[in-house]
Amino acid sequence: MHPSRNGKVVEIDQLVKRYKNADNNAVDGVDFDILEGEFFALLGANGAGKTTTISILNTTLTPTAGRALISGHDVTREAAAVREQIGVIFQNPSLDLNLTAEENVRFHAVLYGLYPFRPSFSWMPVDYRRKVKDLAAILGISEAMGQPVKTFSGGMKRKLEILRSLLHNPRVLILDEPTTGLDPGSRRNLWSYIARVREESGTSVLLTTHYLEEAEGADRICILDRGKVAAYGTIDEIKKTLIHHYLLIDAADRQALRAELEEKRIPYREDGRFRLDIREDEIHRILRQIQTPLTVVRPRLASLEDAYLAIVEKYD
Repeated sequence: MHPSRNGKVVEIDQLVKRYKNADNNAVDGVDFDILEGEFFALLGANGAGKTTTISILNTTLTPTAGRALISGHDVTREAAAVREQIGVIFQNPSLDLNLTAEENVRFHAVLYGLYPFRPSFSWMPVDYRRKVKDLAAILGISEAMGQPVKTFSGGMKRKLEILRSLLHNPRVLILDEPTTGLDPGSRRNLWSYIARVREESGTSVLLTTHYLEEAEGADRICILDRGKVAAYGTIDEIKKTLIHHYLLIDAADRQALRAELEEKRIPYREDGRFRLDIREDEIHRILRQIQTPLTVVRPRLASLEDAYLAIVEKYD
């Protein structure tokens, strides 16, 4: 195992990718790092550069400029060594539906050069059999390993992909929209399994997702917009930088409330109710100023979604 530097298992430095005949860079000077054992989320709208960045890290794309290292290995010059360090779960499942679950895992292991091919599970090396049994137990699919994948639900297929991607003890598990198409129960179960695997193996997790609530538990996040880093840090750091807590108010006489807020120059946004973006210590002062009888007074703590929307609005 190649030693990481300063606890950083992924290092990206001024990464650039421009596609042929494109007017702009798909990835434009991106910098971030991921620590050992860290849960890191890469967020952004469609076209922000997430998929391109992930494709560079998993060695399926070559960067135009800049550098990306995984466990100290350069993704361009040492692609084979990088692939040994990563496990990837793509947005669209890449399983052979006609094979059994274990056969999918076995052929993956052979293709990666982890084990020599044997025609049955019982003939495979002891180490392989132990790993498959242990991971299947963690993921709760032990009884299904001999069944054809075409009989699996979407959640079962995702679990099998996780098992397959963890077989070689990767230092980084890359999850590219892993819960797309899953029902809420399967999504919740999948995240509990990933958390357990991460805790037991110390694997770093890099997530891209459209479900912002899935990123709420991340140690740090990086938000991309038009190929550039729009925000980077812990969720609390990004919230403090971009937004404040806010106050939701409403009144039976909404026209009177709207007129009073405008007359007293109290900034607000109307989205079903009246939203006042103010600091927590300003709430009582503002409420004392408002004479219109209020039917709703609800302080709200800023969420990751609020921070994300603030970034999107800022850059639009």
